[in-house]
Parts: sequence; structure tokens; C-alpha cells
Amino acid sequence: MTPLLGAVSVLIVDDESHVLHSLLRLFRRESFSVFCADSGQKGLEMLAGLNNVALIISDQRMPGMNGSEFLYKSRAVSLDSIRMLLTGYADLQNTVTAMNEGGATRYIAKPWQDAELLQTVHDSIAIYRLQQENHHQQEIIKTQNKELQRWNCNLKERVLVQTSQISTQNIALQEALGLSRKAEYEISFRLARAAEFRDQETGMHIRRISVLSKHLAGLAGLPDEHCETLYLASPLHDVGKIGIPDRILLKPGKLDQAEFEIMKMHTTIGSKILFDAEQYPVINAAGIIAKQHHEKWDGSGYPLGIKGEEIHIFARIVSIVDVFDALSSERPYKKAFPLDKAIDIMEKGRGTFFDPHLLDIFLSNSEEFVEIMEQLKD
Repeated sequence: MTPLLGAVSVLIVDDESHVLHSLLRLFRRESFSVFCADSGQKGLEMLAGLNNVALIISDQRMPGMNGSEFLYKSRAVSLDSIRMLLTGYADLQNTVTAMNEGGATRYIAKPWQDAELLQTVHDSIAIYRLQQENHHQQEIIKTQNKELQRWNCNLKERVLVQTSQISTQNIALQEALGLSRKAEYEISFRLARAAEFRDQETGMHIRRISVLSKHLAGLAGLPDEHCETLYLASPLHDVGKIGIPDRILLKPGKLDQAEFEIMKMHTTIGSKILFDAEQYPVINAAGIIAKQHHEKWDGSGYPLGIKGEEIHIFARIVSIVDVFDALSSERPYKKAFPLDKAIDIMEKGRGTFFDPHLLDIFLSNSEEFVEIMEQLKD
């Protein structure tokens, strides 16, 4: 395994000294600093004095403050850290409950396999770095926007005496705005590429979703600007799968109920990665789509259980093309359905799974969508 570049910190909290020593020895081969605490309270005190803590690993069963309580309280000290639960629970349902209570997005069952634990740690640190890069890019864009505002003020003051320079300044302004748009584009597709690397079964899936979503939006009469935003944002619909364990994400058979509950968390993980971006249309739209693309027209979807037009139209559009792509594509656990079978399944979802109006538009133009699928097939 190639170590991640750059120094990051990992905090481990466990009341058993042999566990702390085992993890410390294991992580010494990696390129990050490791700090250990034998209780939740000591972990909080230590965390307050640390910077750039990429990952917090906590045992669940500890005297006094258990792992869920510690992870929940740690958010007030280090909001951006990725949280992982070490648990000896035999059943997944208890693990899911403990993760939800503590705000953890990953877990490792005791006893662990070293290779699996290291891979999970590296994946978590990769998510943390993507979040930090996203914050950094947002700060760059904010700085650019402040500079643009100052330029505009100067232009207004000088417009009467420097009319000939207005054209030049406006060109510079448009170039700067173009750079901001390009930054959003790069962030979107690089995050989507990271998710695609985790989920090997998708192939060209994210590219098809991008083009199919834009095409359906155009047929539905959305403005060109909204169609373009959807084109850039829709590839990130499954970015939250970065946080799903391989044993579930890559399982060839059907998931059981507890495993499915964990898989459903990719919607909230994705929205957390992309949250607080209202001033950046592409990232903001991607966060909405990531959270809502599994909501259903009749309210039986997840994670919010909203229904009808409460679901954002971007998410309603992505839901239709995502299901169509899943039905029409081969996956490790199934063969691709014939076109007539896929269309029949889609029609049965009218008014329950899908927005009836959008589904009618899709079905009326199904040949166009099939052509796009052929052009971008795996």
C-alpha cells in the first residue's frame, strides 16, 4: 500500500492498553502521527490540543463515556474529522445504532484484519483530504469574489473618466468568473472519480448519469443554466459510497436488512461531504442530489421520507435515469435487463417511485436515452 502524502493525525481511544499498543504498532508504518487515550474524557482533552486530526477511532464499550457519546461530543472540538467506531457487536443492527448515535461513518469489527483496517483508515483519510481541499477551493473562490467586488467598486468610481477602460476590465472580470466555474467543475468530477474508484461495478455509470440527467432536464423545459448545473452536479450522486465498507459495497449477493441500512447511509455521507455550499451552485446542487436521489414520489424513500414536489426536481430527474441505468447495465449481482423489461419496470414505478410527469417525458423519448446509453456503454 502506498502511504498518503503529507502529515495527518489519528486519535485512538480505547480503554484496553493492548488494543492501543496493537494499533500504535500497526500505524507506525504509515505516514501520519498517532495519539492514544484510554478514556473518552482524556480523548476530548487531547483532541482540544491537536490540529489536523483526520481520523478519530474509538472503541464502543468503555466505562464512563462510551464510544458513541465520545464521538458525538468530539464534533464540538473537531467537526471535520472522520469518525470510526471499533465494535465487538455481533449484529449489524446494534452497530448501525451506535454509529448513528455518535455520528460515525465507518466501523471496524473486533477482532480486525490488519489489511482491512489499514485500507479503511486510508480511505477515511482520503475523504478527509477531499473535504479539506473542498474547503480550500471554497476559500480561494471567496477571495476571488471579494477581489471582483473591489474591482467593480473601482470601475463604478472611474466610469465617467475612464470609459475606454471599462471593456478591458469587464473582460478580466469574465475570465475570473470563468476560473471560479472551472474550479467547481474540477471539484465535482474529481470527487465523483474518487467514488467511482471505490465502486468498480459502475464503469461509465457516472458519465451516463451526467449526460442522461442533462438530456431529461432539457426535455422537461428546465433553463439551460439549470441543465448545465445538473450536468456537472449529478455525477456526485453516489459520492457517499466512499464511506461504505467494501464488504457491503462490493457484496455480489443481495444485502440483508442490516447491511442495507448501512448502504443507505451513503446518501447522508454524500450530503455531509458536500454540505454548506449554498454560494456555489454546482456543489450545492450535488449535495441536494446526493441526499435525495433515493427519495420516492409516494414518500417511501430514504433518508428523509419526503414525497412529491418536496423532492428537489434535480433529485427526481437523477432518480429516473439512475434506475434506468441500473436496470439496463450489467452488475456483479445481475445481468442487464432487456430494454422492454426495463421500460416495463419503470412504468410500474409511476406515481410511487417516480414523478409521473417526468417519467412520461422519459418514456416518450426512451429511444433517445437508449442511444445515449449505447454511446457511453462500459
